[in-house]
Amino acid sequence: MFEFSQYLGFLAFLSILTIGFWLMIFLITFIVPYWIFGGVKEFLQEKKAERDAKQTV
Repeated sequence: MFEFSQYLGFLAFLSILTIGFWLMIFLITFIVPYWIFGGVKEFLQEKKAERDAKQTV
């Protein structure tokens, strides 16, 4: 049915596929929302600092 080298190749393929799947889940659920939230927070802080600078002048 399978030779040993084909079996190792199949296991390597499944390993890479599984690692890629879990990496994508991790990125979608944690990293991307963290990145978006941080960008919005920084943008709002810059707007507030700009507004405060205009009021003090």
